[in-house]
Amino acid sequence: MSRECSQLLPRVCAALADPRQPGSDDTCLEKLLDWLRDLTELEPTLNVVQDNPCLTEFFTSVLALPEPSPSILSFTLRLAGLLAASEDCFQHLQQENLLFRLFGTGGTLNRAVWEDASVRSGWVEGVHSMMHHQPALHFLCNGGGLDVIFTLQGDPSLFVASAASQLLVHMLTLSVESEPTTPLGEKDCDWPACAQMIIKHIEDSLQSGSASQINQSLKLLTSLFGSCRATWTEVLWLRIAKQVESFLTEDSVQTRHMLADLLLNMSRSPVFSDIEGSFWALVTSALEHLTPVQAGPLAVGILSLHKCPQDVRIQAMTVLLQPMDCILRAASQSLEYAGLLDESVSDPSTVESLLSSKSSCASLLCQTLAHLEKLLSLIHLPVDLPYTALLRSFVTILQFCSGLLIPATSLGSKISQILIGCGRVQKSALDALAALSERKGCDTVIGGLFDILLVYLESPNTSPTVLKKSFQAMSKWLARLPEMSCFNNQWQTEKILQDVFLVLQKRLCSPCWEVRDSSLEFLTSLIKSMRDQDEFRESLLSSEVPKLTENLLEDPESYVRASAVTAVGHLTFITYSLPETPVAGNQYNKEDTTAKLQDILSTDPESFPRRAVISIFTKWLKQGCTDQVEDTAQFVSRVIQTVERDLDWEVRIGGLELVEVFCVQTLCQAGLPKYPSAAASSAVTSSIQQNESLQIFCRAKLFRFLFWSLCDYDKPVGQKACDILLVLRASLSPSGLLKDCQGAGDLSAGHGIPWLQRTLRQGSLAQDFPTDGGNGVDFEDPESMMLALGTIDLEELHDELNKSSDHIEKSPQSLLEDILATVGTIDENEADCY
Repeated sequence: MSRECSQLLPRVCAALADPRQPGSDDTCLEKLLDWLRDLTELEPTLNVVQDNPCLTEFFTSVLALPEPSPSILSFTLRLAGLLAASEDCFQHLQQENLLFRLFGTGGTLNRAVWEDASVRSGWVEGVHSMMHHQPALHFLCNGGGLDVIFTLQGDPSLFVASAASQLLVHMLTLSVESEPTTPLGEKDCDWPACAQMIIKHIEDSLQSGSASQINQSLKLLTSLFGSCRATWTEVLWLRIAKQVESFLTEDSVQTRHMLADLLLNMSRSPVFSDIEGSFWALVTSALEHLTPVQAGPLAVGILSLHKCPQDVRIQAMTVLLQPMDCILRAASQSLEYAGLLDESVSDPSTVESLLSSKSSCASLLCQTLAHLEKLLSLIHLPVDLPYTALLRSFVTILQFCSGLLIPATSLGSKISQILIGCGRVQKSALDALAALSERKGCDTVIGGLFDILLVYLESPNTSPTVLKKSFQAMSKWLARLPEMSCFNNQWQTEKILQDVFLVLQKRLCSPCWEVRDSSLEFLTSLIKSMRDQDEFRESLLSSEVPKLTENLLEDPESYVRASAVTAVGHLTFITYSLPETPVAGNQYNKEDTTAKLQDILSTDPESFPRRAVISIFTKWLKQGCTDQVEDTAQFVSRVIQTVERDLDWEVRIGGLELVEVFCVQTLCQAGLPKYPSAAASSAVTSSIQQNESLQIFCRAKLFRFLFWSLCDYDKPVGQKACDILLVLRASLSPSGLLKDCQGAGDLSAGHGIPWLQRTLRQGSLAQDFPTDGGNGVDFEDPESMMLALGTIDLEELHDELNKSSDHIEKSPQSLLEDILATVGTIDENEADCY
């Protein structure tokens, strides 16, 4: 601790304990606690307390207050727990009789302020902090503290109740793993005393018949088995397994929903995953007895496991697929596509009952579809799913929701009435459909897939959100067309693409801006995934889509203009490689497109379109959509002269990213490495190549932009510029030349460099930066710029720019001064208000 802080801390402690002072801000107290925590990690906690007796005096003062502030008392409890985490300091505070008065049954617990949830939370957090050694454990268990925690498990504050449960898990683990005992058995005498008390409480709660107490213990066990993988957890489980299992067969269902999370956490533990007997039998029983809604999360979790008995996996699969199976059976009259499951495997009556009820149908389908989407999104799926049947079920659900399906059964009629126009189910089905497209095993597409997606894209009743998801699903499935065995006919592919572009033309003209925006995003996505396919390029360029997209560059909504910029930019990737034909040449002139985008960059009043333009220009440069080096340099120069005065910092940093790509490409073309070693710089690289690259950069006016950006109001811009300059210096300036530059202040080229150095050091604002060679700095002179790179201490600038803007204000001294200023015990001029 610094001398200044050690002088301020006693005043802070006195001010916080003074009831006459206004309460300090909770944020300041949190920062003070964080600082003291950091302090205890750097030096022994007992030394901190002994060197600063004001800390123990603060505890005594707060305890002496008849009615302390809840926030101050909560802070006091948390601070005391933090300090007591050290065993030496714990003993010291015990000798001062502070811990019992703060955490014992005769202290804080009996005060009126205990009714405040923040005080109870502070007590729990303080106890949790000190639970790092046996003396703290014995202090709490012998002093009645465990009973307090048991009570707080049912606290009206959910935050306090959850923290109390986590504390019990921590104490049980600490008790078992830190006390030397014989190998644990099911008998009480084998367990440490504190662990015995906690386990007895768990057992009593599970047998109490009270739903709230049972749920509290199940939550505790769920957390324990989720965080602890020790073998003793199996011994504990054997003591309570019968009681937990009984909850599955009892009439009361108030506790069943907790069992799925408990069993899922246990199944992930290696302690239980290797058991072939009772545990997995209980999981199977749970999958059978829980309702489909309760069993769903357990089923998808089991199917995600790589190690699981086959019969349990089959049961989990049955739970997850049964709603989809019922959907197919309800929609089908023939037995050809009757369902996914054999009726002998499971009884569908429960699921059919839920699907025929208006209150449960949509919820069950949404949950099941979300679980299937989660499974389908896994990179390594440990189970084989019936992809084609799933695809058919997703399409059937979308048909039900659109009202196109004529049900063949009474159940189908009920489901149809419930689902027509149900946006929730539509969105879930479309998400699952999109995820299914990623599976390589799904190479058979049923005919109705693109038909139903086109229906959703065409229908005026489709909401903007559902339309967006329809576009996403369509985009993913269209990208799979070349590898689909049923769509290897060129005519079929062209027909689908023509239908899609006809719909897209209408949607691009929608009066709803969200629809126009989604349509443009869809087009961009298609171009990214399909631009190399001849059928796609021909269908796109023969439609009105490119022209309509270009028109939307002038859309009144800025989000749409930004999406139009992105779409037009990606269209250029297609038209760039085309010969100048009557189809492509006149309508899609590359120079015209560039001019339009540069005009948006210069004049658009909103930042989103301008950001999109600079992003597209950078992509163009990366993809080589500019012809010769000279033309590229002119292009970059024009862009950065526009960008350098843009008011949006993201546009300016986008300009720097463009410059970075240009620099790397230029250096690579010249044969200069981006990060040369010191030895290689002087021995291998050619001074001619260096000079050529340097001249290109100077002509493009790069250095003016880079040095200007170093003084930018927004620090990320300066950081980026400094990074680029460091790369340029490493590539263009051999180490020997750098040394020569240190003493080159008398060269004619060096005139103005000292001024530049001072300006950068002072961090002058960009508006004061010379743009016309003022102060003798010629940013287009290669010799001057080489000298600037060698002279200016870029490493020092880099360190300064990477410092937090509030590094002074965030210092401990500043924090202590802020607290004193808040409570009014420091002169106004001394306060560091920020």
